[in-house]
Amino acid sequence: MKGISARPLLKISISIAGEAEDAVVELLTNLFDHPPSIHADTEKRTTRAIVYAEEFAPTQRLQLREGLRRIRRAGLNLGSGRVTVQRIRRENWAESWKRHFQPLEISSRLLIIPSWSKRKAKHGQAAVVLDPGLSFGTGHHATTAFCLEQVASLREPARAQGFLDAGCGSGILAISAAKLGYAPVVAFDFDPEAVRVARDNAAANDVSISLSREDLTKLPRRSREKFDVVCANLIYDLLIQERARIVARLTAHGTLVLAGILRGQFSQVQRAYEQAGLRLISSRAVREWRSGAFRFRS
Repeated sequence: MKGISARPLLKISISIAGEAEDAVVELLTNLFDHPPSIHADTEKRTTRAIVYAEEFAPTQRLQLREGLRRIRRAGLNLGSGRVTVQRIRRENWAESWKRHFQPLEISSRLLIIPSWSKRKAKHGQAAVVLDPGLSFGTGHHATTAFCLEQVASLREPARAQGFLDAGCGSGILAISAAKLGYAPVVAFDFDPEAVRVARDNAAANDVSISLSREDLTKLPRRSREKFDVVCANLIYDLLIQERARIVARLTAHGTLVLAGILRGQFSQVQRAYEQAGLRLISSRAVREWRSGAFRFRS
């Protein structure tokens, strides 16, 4: 892992009830793209979910508060839900990640590995080298894994296919697409830090990707540039609100992959995209998350 910053880490801790543990783990994993640790004190009968990050951006704070509210509204006993943030020394954080971040085989076509792993890709398998960042994707979250599986399975080596990632984070989907032979590969994110990290990861994997900082809500509603596969791993209200801008970038026979959606929200997203002329062709639910792939009705 290169360039480990000397800055202290932020320790973000939430007091929760055991009943809400799974939901809080999923919420934090989705926000920070690595799972929190759970600390239970049987004597005090308290449970805390703890995650470490380089920063805790205002948007993440808002999303965390809203996520905790959703958990309460779902009827789960969240407990106090008190959030505390503490600065700590890094010490051996990077070494601890090496014990927990293992290679991830998406399919016979795609393997995600950290730089320190000795795992070798199989014959015909594309390998993406991606060290775990503190706030960016590694592919282990269920929604990212679904997107990666779709990107791998939809690749048709005999023909050219373009790929778009709306909200690229670490760049894992776009890098994987480039490794699998998609071209052109275009990705954007609203967060400039995500774009910087994605560019570093693309350079480390020696792939050519068009990366930029863009605001989805400001993109033209119509687009001449269309893609065979479009991935949008975003929050559900943004997927619904910006449906027209997302669909406008899909070819007539392309596949749209939507993720980042809670189970209870998926029907609203599905209905919105069916109203736009698409149909659900594949879907998967893992714990409280559900993702889906769509195509235009023929």
